[in-house]
Amino acid sequence: MLGCMRLAHADEAAPLERGAAIIEPTALRELDHGALGLNRMLAPSRPADAALTDADLYALPAMVPLRKALDAEFERYVERHKATLPDESIGVGSSFAFQLFDRSVLDSQDARFVLSGIVNRMDRAYVDPAHCGEVRLIYRLARTTLPEAGDEAVPARLPMTLNLVLKARSDAQAASNTPSCAEIARRWLDTSDLALTGRELAARLTEKDGALATIAPENIVRIETNLQIAHAPKSAIRDFRTDYMMKVFDYHAERGTFDEAVLEDQIDRDRLLADASLAREFKDWLLQPDHLGELDRGTALIPDKFLAKVAIAPTPTGFVDSPLQPAFGLVQGDDDGRAPVFSEDDVVGALRKAAESGVAMENIQSVAGFERRLNDIGCGGCHQTRGIGGFHFPGVDWMAAKPSNTIVVPGSPHFFGDQVRRRDILAAFRDGREPDFSRGFASRPQTRGTTELAGTEYSDGWGGHCYVRHDNAADNDKSFSAWTCASGLACQAGPKTRMGMCFISTH
Repeated sequence: MLGCMRLAHADEAAPLERGAAIIEPTALRELDHGALGLNRMLAPSRPADAALTDADLYALPAMVPLRKALDAEFERYVERHKATLPDESIGVGSSFAFQLFDRSVLDSQDARFVLSGIVNRMDRAYVDPAHCGEVRLIYRLARTTLPEAGDEAVPARLPMTLNLVLKARSDAQAASNTPSCAEIARRWLDTSDLALTGRELAARLTEKDGALATIAPENIVRIETNLQIAHAPKSAIRDFRTDYMMKVFDYHAERGTFDEAVLEDQIDRDRLLADASLAREFKDWLLQPDHLGELDRGTALIPDKFLAKVAIAPTPTGFVDSPLQPAFGLVQGDDDGRAPVFSEDDVVGALRKAAESGVAMENIQSVAGFERRLNDIGCGGCHQTRGIGGFHFPGVDWMAAKPSNTIVVPGSPHFFGDQVRRRDILAAFRDGREPDFSRGFASRPQTRGTTELAGTEYSDGWGGHCYVRHDNAADNDKSFSAWTCASGLACQAGPKTRMGMCFISTH
């Protein structure tokens, strides 16, 4: 497929996303202009050829609460910034130290969200087994007016994505079990063998037995937004910084609106650190052996009462004035001297109790492993790990005059590194096996018994995340000691950490 990420060492004809994502640009263009355009999904009563500009989108009654919540979050961000960094200005335009996303584009007739990728997430069927998990239509905000004339002219892609999350099959299909989860998985995996592009591929995908045949507006579950809320160029007082804001809006069919909701597993650390009673309740819940086991596998579903309605992910990491990774301050305390929610003894004791209860741990073998897992299960911490800026799927830019010369890598290393696991789950559904929904850390994906990722940047190849091991095995952290590098590479880390990256060995 055009625009796909291919393996660095082995089968050059095998894109990692095969059978689990659709990123062929000319097919996406056809689908965007047809049944899967945002206008057809959110406003099916509109004429099929009527593009849904931003001005039209946010005027839809369903979207009014969403826009209101976005505006309120912007105002809170500005006020927080002014309080924590009072010497730096913030506003729209290059004259400000912190340059805000220009919200006027959300009211523009010259910008709209275009379909930039379709991702199968049946690996999330543990959340919603009746509907076989999810399928996600990912739209990227773009100006529709060309900035310049000529063959190379490209509409300006803007730093905002809208993820339309859908049930993999509708309520009626779930009730009749037609198609089955096995059949849906088979349809997706069969796309691996399609040597089609453009209109032909779009038509095949949407046929009665195609991978996208079950997708319709009635399947909508929620909207997830991610935007670059502010950018600060490098200056005399700090390095460059870019903040990304993520929010979630659940669809309520009875009201016909998208309403602000908590982000799944995005721990509200500030509220926990400020409320001792709530913190104790959270600790007691999470450290139960069954919940700790789910946390280890990456399948924990933390109750809403402990979660936040926004995630701010700065890049590079390390700015303590923003709500960073959720575990910051929860395990080791924070810079304000507030007591952590979890002591080392709490974690060690919980791991011992889980072992005694027969709960096997694959990822969390230490306090550091517990802390890292708390970081990467939520949206903010995950998007700070192996992302492209603050995005995991910037998507394909088919609006360019020559799509083949534009976005070569539509997804992040985290996205591509997870494809082996996702396809393994699809194969389990297809073959009638019990799917293994567990996942590794965001930094180091599971290989699921294959060698497909070996020697690539996603695992132990050049640029892979690794752990500097000591000769004395007792000094190594059991959560990360298996994070080694391929032959000819060595793990190189900074002076204050043993977490590093694989580079060519100098020895």
